[in-house]
Amino acid sequence: MDETPPNAAPGKALSPEARRALEEAESRRQAAEAAARAPEEGGPRGPEPTRFGDWERKGIAVDF
Repeated sequence: MDETPPNAAPGKALSPEARRALEEAESRRQAAEAAARAPEEGGPRGPEPTRFGDWERKGIAVDF
């Protein structure tokens, strides 16, 4: 038998459909990691303002 796909239950026999589904899921995970977003250029410095609830420009903090 060939190699078991990642995240397969150890010692469990896999049907061809289950094997194909695990292989497709792994390829999607790898594609998502490869397409990870690049860091923003020219964005605000410090913590993400939309997460922490305020923006600061030229010394003035504005809550929204």
